[in-house]
Amino acid sequence: MTEEKIMRINALARKSKAEGLTDEEKAEQKQLREEYIASIRRNLRAQLDNIDVVEPDGSIRNLGDLYDSGQKGS
Repeated sequence: MTEEKIMRINALARKSKAEGLTDEEKAEQKQLREEYIASIRRNLRAQLDNIDVVEPDGSIRNLGDLYDSGQKGS
């Protein structure tokens, strides 16, 4: 997500609080927020894929793999 898009999200949020948004601006805000959330999820997923946890029995479990097998879709 680019800095310009983040700035636009913030500008729309300020305008929404101050005076309200037009229908077009509401649609733009919704689309930008969805894109922002998708970006956060991608970044979190990349972090999980790079974290290994050592279990008490000495085995090593990757958090990304754990997410794939037990939590996806929740």
